[in-house]
Amino acid sequence: MKRVVFPGSFDPITLGHVDLINRALPLFDEIIIAIGVNADKKYMWPLEDRKRFIEVTFAHEPRIKVKTYTGLTVVFCKAENAQFILRGLRNTADFNYEQSIAQTNHRMADVESVFLMCSPEVSNISSSIVRDVQRNGGDISGLVPEAVVK
Repeated sequence: MKRVVFPGSFDPITLGHVDLINRALPLFDEIIIAIGVNADKKYMWPLEDRKRFIEVTFAHEPRIKVKTYTGLTVVFCKAENAQFILRGLRNTADFNYEQSIAQTNHRMADVESVFLMCSPEVSNISSSIVRDVQRNGGDISGLVPEAVVK
């Protein structure tokens, strides 16, 4: 079984994440959306809400699981018997950032990183932009799945 972990804080999940997950579905038997928990980080949405947003968004897809974890992503991958880590790339800056992490993960745990380019229509969306719009009273409905807006 080809199992992939898609890690992130998902604070919140965006339409960019949704696009990437939907495009990865034909490539893998199971996608584990893994919400990393960092006690030192301040999140806008509580963990339970972030998890629920994802579960509601993908309720129709039994090959998608949503889990939380702490610590190293590669350790989580090994515990879940996942051979791959999925990452989305919006631009060359993302690639430069992700490249060394992917090489380190492979060296540490023999877990391959798979990169998908974001679709052009959602490549401008990031969770940090969504948080900024939300914090300033803007409309996030065109940036996130319906579950987040509700």
